Amino acid sequence: MADTPPPLTLRDARDDDAATLVAFNQALALESEGRTLAHDVVDRGVRRLLADPDRGRYVVAVVFAAGHERIVGQLMLTREWSDWRDGWFLWIQSVYVDPSFRRRGVYRALHAHVLAQLQAPAPEGERIRGVRLYVEPDNERAKQTYAALGMTITYDVMEQSA
Repeated sequence: MADTPPPLTLRDARDDDAATLVAFNQALALESEGRTLAHDVVDRGVRRLLADPDRGRYVVAVVFAAGHERIVGQLMLTREWSDWRDGWFLWIQSVYVDPSFRRRGVYRALHAHVLAQLQAPAPEGERIRGVRLYVEPDNERAKQTYAALGMTITYDVMEQSA
């Protein structure tokens, strides 16, 4: 049963998904980094992104049960311009799958949805050249998942916060 994917629908997140996205982001930070994020800050950040597609977008995996929709996975996409490649890279961020749906193909479906954008026709200079994501150095399970989907480690990421 662990490998049986549930029947999923993938779609862009909507304003009425904000509470679930906030809860998933808070759970993600706690699980992956042991960090407790301030609800009001995450809520503002999620709502700003939902209101402004230039900031990015969330893709959600949804299951339907008893006539109701339930979000069981998410990822956020942002874009980075590559002058070396004359095109865009998509950054996958804020990946979270509900614990009761893990190891059942939810992330695989989300990832395939993102990869389909690499093949989509686009005007010159607007092509998506690749996909990147950041993974916590100690998160071996996530690294194995991403590697199984064809991703490789290419860069270390450094950060300086304001």
